[in-house]
Amino acid sequence: MDRVRTPLTPDSLDSLAAELAALPPSLGPVRLVAVDGHAGSGKSTFAGRLARALGEGTPVLHLDDVATHAELFAWTGRLRAQVLEPLAARREARWAPYDWVERRFGPERLLPPAPVLLIEGVGAGRRALRPYLARLLWMETPREQAWERGRLRDGRELSDFWDGWERAERAHFADDPSRPFADTLVRQSGTGYEWTSGAAGSAGTPGSVTDGEGLPRA
Repeated sequence: MDRVRTPLTPDSLDSLAAELAALPPSLGPVRLVAVDGHAGSGKSTFAGRLARALGEGTPVLHLDDVATHAELFAWTGRLRAQVLEPLAARREARWAPYDWVERRFGPERLLPPAPVLLIEGVGAGRRALRPYLARLLWMETPREQAWERGRLRDGRELSDFWDGWERAERAHFADDPSRPFADTLVRQSGTGYEWTSGAAGSAGTPGSVTDGEGLPRA
């Protein structure tokens, strides 16, 4: 596939949605599409807008609901058992979102097979999930910029959490980078989004540091 850069507005993601909907299923009848990027890079907002462009009822699974305080990145087994395996078998998935205030899992939710399922969060493109993906999108926001945005969003009361998160995210991407495997890079500007797809889509963009940094584990 040739490299193509397409400008998009926040409310007009129809061309990207059509491209994703035309992909062959990757998980039973489902096209599993991951939106990965640094914390604070705009993944949740973009995934929500993309879901609306894909059509009413397109689900978005937030990895914040799968991770826990004790397992910021060690959630792969739970996601596989609760969501991936049932959908691969064309069954309804049953999963329990984590409550970050109560520090426990909440009531069980149902997730039926859908034509497209968006999964968004840091680590959505990890090596354990890539075999199940129809497409991996990476939010092309530099790490420090994304983290600053996230800290401002969450306020001083979560400053200690962010200190620990940054160490954990550095260690995760040093060991298990996502960006080198992204099919599509998404950049946000003052007027909306643009995306770059193709074999060269993830080549050489400054400011993204997910290729591995030789850092110690968090």
